[in-house]
Amino acid sequence: MSSSFVVVAKRASIALVAALGFLPPTPARAQADPQTDPAPSAGAQPEAPAPDKPVEPPLNRLTALGVPTPFRPMARIGYFVIGPTGPGYYSLRDRVLGESRSGPPKTPYPPVLSDGYSFYDADYRYLDSPDSGQTDFLTGLKRMRVGDDWTLSVGGEERVRFMDDNGGYARFTGTTNVYELTRSRVYGDLWYRDRFRLYAEVQDSRIAGNSLPPLGNDVDHADLLNLFVDARLFSAGDRPVYARVGRQELYFGSQRLIGPSDFPNVRRTFQGVRTFWLGEDWTVDAFWVQPVLMRATTADPPDHNQNFSGAWATYRPRDGQAADFYYLNLDNRNPGVAVGRNGAVGGYNVSTIGTRYAGESNHYLWDFEAMYQFGSWSNQVISAGAVTSGVGYAFAGLPFNPQFWIYNDWASGNQNPGRGNTHGTFNQLFPWGHTYLGYLDLVGRSNIDDLSVQFACYPTKWILSTLQYHVFNLDSPRDGLYNASGTVIRSDPTGRAGTFVGQEIDFTTNFHLSLHQDLFVGYSILFAGSFIHNTPGPQASPSLFYIQYSFKW
Repeated sequence: MSSSFVVVAKRASIALVAALGFLPPTPARAQADPQTDPAPSAGAQPEAPAPDKPVEPPLNRLTALGVPTPFRPMARIGYFVIGPTGPGYYSLRDRVLGESRSGPPKTPYPPVLSDGYSFYDADYRYLDSPDSGQTDFLTGLKRMRVGDDWTLSVGGEERVRFMDDNGGYARFTGTTNVYELTRSRVYGDLWYRDRFRLYAEVQDSRIAGNSLPPLGNDVDHADLLNLFVDARLFSAGDRPVYARVGRQELYFGSQRLIGPSDFPNVRRTFQGVRTFWLGEDWTVDAFWVQPVLMRATTADPPDHNQNFSGAWATYRPRDGQAADFYYLNLDNRNPGVAVGRNGAVGGYNVSTIGTRYAGESNHYLWDFEAMYQFGSWSNQVISAGAVTSGVGYAFAGLPFNPQFWIYNDWASGNQNPGRGNTHGTFNQLFPWGHTYLGYLDLVGRSNIDDLSVQFACYPTKWILSTLQYHVFNLDSPRDGLYNASGTVIRSDPTGRAGTFVGQEIDFTTNFHLSLHQDLFVGYSILFAGSFIHNTPGPQASPSLFYIQYSFKW
């Protein structure tokens, strides 16, 4: 184990001891009502930390002045887990201090890692109430009053992850790579009433001890993750319409197509314009942005050769359920990014229309999403699609709160690459890929047919364990295997290598240590199939072990 990991481990243990033993005791708290404030789910695939419908804070002078109110309900992603309810200890700190709670505490973000949401949507309005729930000196940095009309929040995250990669995380290497990843995020959030907002966030991501060249999303020294202004334009249906201009993270719905991608060391971001309206049952967004390129040691510029635009609407018919409807367009004019018929190179313009319906009722869980793509690919036309079907069940009244999901994820591939008039490979756009198709990140949402199951349980209310099992097959044997970044990492243009990629098993356990801290442990292994064995490159079955610690403040 390298000396740098020892250093970061010591720092993490010092922070843990301080938070568990020396933070001021939590004041008396108002407990959440499990019927109206369901607990955020935990684990590697967290449920949103808020109900599916917006919940207005208690009316006081702050909210009467409108300082500030527009926060969106965070959508559930796939494999979502229903968190525990009822009395008990909801963190290790609770258990050590003997502070049993009558129900899940209020929290602005999921009590788990990884967190696919953005700090700019963390809803701390519950702190406006005199009995605001879980508080300490760090929550005192949120919603600070500056005069009569201004509020200021500051915060961030310190994260460290130890990686023991044996043969292939996100790429087949056939070698062992043991290293550490560190990431720091710091933000400031200034509001004038609910009329104007300035938000800025910096991230710094580094790697140490690696024996292989870092991935493109491992390193980014002190760069802007978010820097935008929000301005209220007008009201529609008694709800304001806002415009957001500047650098900004984007995430919508399941994040299968658009998300900041939290597991990589560098989060994804964009630059451009977004408008949004947050209604009681509907939210509507429209945007035009350019992806921001990751540069390890220089300022990250937007890619002016890519324009990404779209409209996204979400309808919430009842608590715990949501339907998405969207149109997206990506115009990529980078030279040679698309190879078409007879090897012709050029750009592409892909449009995506889709819908999703996900939710829960009477312990049954479901998640269905369908996407179709059309447009131009060099000198070909695009016709591609993807379908996700998932059903599950949360067993009530059983120890450990066991929950079960079964999924099928299909995304089309090219049946005859480089031939004909049609390009059939589904473009996954800008996804949170790590969440869905195996934690080794060797499989992305292109040319794939994945049958998977997930079992989740809570050994105690502050520990969540999950087990996933995937069976991967290519949709087209002539197309390639695309990883979570959308890069072809294995292929056989003849198709003779077959379609069976292999079987992957992923174990994860999340320990919620305190309001601010989580420890996440995982192990993944891919049992390579005939496609891997019959294509050039390392033949061994890769595996990955990792430990990640996060302190959010």
